[in-house]
Formats: sequence, structure tokens, C-alpha cells
Amino acid sequence: MKRVSYIRHEKLHNVMGRISYISNEAKQEHLYATYETQPREYWRALAKENRDDFFRSGTDGTCIEAREFIIALPEVYYKEGIDPNELLRYFVESFKKEYGVECVAALHHNHDMTNYHIHLIYSERDKLDEPVKKIASRNMFFDPDGRHLRTKKEATIEGKLMPGYTMVPKGEVYEQHLFDKKKPIFKQKRFTEQAKAFFTDKINQPLREDQQLQMFPKNSPYLATKKIGKNNPKAKEIRETNALRKKWNNQVDIAIRRGAPRDSLMIVKHELISKPAAESIKESGGKSDPRKYNSILVRAVAIITEMCRILSGRSIETWAEVWGNALEKLMQYAIKRTGIRMYDPVKDIRNDRGAR
Repeated sequence: MKRVSYIRHEKLHNVMGRISYISNEAKQEHLYATYETQPREYWRALAKENRDDFFRSGTDGTCIEAREFIIALPEVYYKEGIDPNELLRYFVESFKKEYGVECVAALHHNHDMTNYHIHLIYSERDKLDEPVKKIASRNMFFDPDGRHLRTKKEATIEGKLMPGYTMVPKGEVYEQHLFDKKKPIFKQKRFTEQAKAFFTDKINQPLREDQQLQMFPKNSPYLATKKIGKNNPKAKEIRETNALRKKWNNQVDIAIRRGAPRDSLMIVKHELISKPAAESIKESGGKSDPRKYNSILVRAVAIITEMCRILSGRSIETWAEVWGNALEKLMQYAIKRTGIRMYDPVKDIRNDRGAR
């Protein structure tokens, strides 16, 4: 399988803090370039308007002030000396042209110089040509938190405003908007997938075919590995799972190269991994157990490895015929040869309790 592109889409709850973090040389050991399509005043105004609108809506949760893509680039970009300023400008302007959004971005290496990547922050809202102002049709009263009150009586005592309460006289502006409403497309999964394909295409354009990346194939027999973030407390656990997933993917590669049909490999994946994992979660009351999942992967890798070994000296036609028509027998034979039982969640639970 070709190397897979890594592009993550994130919600930002403090856009100014994030901009400061990605563009600050004191906070970034290897900061190569920054690029902004609007001055910082734009982002401050955007953050304020998003917070004000969120507060007025009374919605639970946390305000989303902007969104961000984190785009991992092939190291060949750095090794071949491609100008970082031009590179960053190209990605930002291409994205802005495609989706009509304002952006601020930075190009980094991580601490260990193993991950060359772009942080691209974008706005979900267009700035209006002229501010939209709402004029008070009567005297309007607000509590200390800025909430509109229905009557004067709620804000006054003996005709005087209570401490912290405010009044906007009739005829004056009580609300102003500098930005249009958020575009719904940016919170749709479809957009995220489209943008990932867009960035992957941009990454691949200057690369040789053998250097190019692909998006992780959906509905495929492969297993996706997980990226390990900085200071992730589950880093060791994720590394162990990733190592097993890579072993599985290597065996899938072998099977595909020799002629095993992908549909048959999907069945193998379902029977050896997806189905046992779902049973494990069900038996655990809806919670996933990384240790049990890894045990499922260990069994699955051993079984598919044996399935490949059994057919190792056969022709491509034999691989296709056996994996396509005699798959169940092949799988059961491999299970018998390895001596590995299929996952039994009830028995595993009994063993866990006995160990305690």
C-alpha cells in the first residue's frame, strides 16, 4: 500500500491563542514560515463576534471560533530545499481560492525533526462589505452578562439602573455584525473528505509517482494507524496497536499482490477483526478495551499470515480461486494450523476475573 497522507481537521475554541502559538518563534523550535491573508485585527473581530453570537444563542458547550487543518508533508519537500515561504503561500492561496475563506498558516518541523507540517487556520464566515447594525426601537435593558431583559423593571430599582446593568436608548445601535453567518458546509463530513483529497492532490503534484501519497482507502481490507500527539498519555498503547495494524496491512499487501480478491479480504477482516472487536465492546458494556483489541489483532495477524503461507508457492490463479471460492475452509484450516482459537469474549471475561 502506498504511503497515506495525514491531514487532520480540528475545531478551534481560542483562535487568537492558537494563531499566537503556531506563529511564535519562542514557542516553535523549527518555525520556517508564516502566511496570513488578513491582519490580526480580522481574527480578533471574528473571535469576538463568534463568542457574542454563541452567548446570545444560549447554546450549551464551547464556542467554535475557527477551524484548522494540520497537513503532514513528505520530508522530501524539506530535503530538496523547496522554499518554505513559497510552499506555504501556495497551499494557503490554493485553499483560499478553492473555498473562498481567509486563512492564517505556519510551516513547522516538530521537536525531533521527524514531522514537516502545515497548520492552516481558516474562518467559517465572510466579512461583510458594510456592518449590519440593529437599532433599538425602544429603550433596551441588559443584565451584567449582556442578556437582553424584557422589561425595565428587571434592570432597575426605584427607576435607577442596578449596578452592572445597562440601557441602550431608543434609536441607538444595540447589536452589530461585521461577519456573515457561518457556512454550514464547513462542519460537514463531506467537506472534510473533499479538503483532504484537495490537499493530497496538492502534495503530490511536484512528486515522482513512487513518492506520492494516497488518502487512506475507505471500505478496504487495510487498518488505519493512529497519529500520536504530543504528550499523549496513551502513546505506548497506540504504538503497540499501530505495530500490529502495520503487520496486518503487510499481510494484506502480500495477499493482494498474489491475486487474492479484495472482497474476500474484506470478509477475512470482518471475521477476524471487526466482528470480534464488536463482540468485545458489547461484552464490555459499550466500552473498548485496548488490551483485548490488541489480543484480537495478534490472533488476526497470526491467522492471515498462515493463510498467506499456505498458498505461498501457488500460482496467482490459485490464490484468486481459493480466496474467492474456498475462503471459509482456508480460514478454518489456518486457525487449526496456528492453534489459535477465535475470540471468545465470555471466556476472556472469566479469565480476567480469575486473574484478579
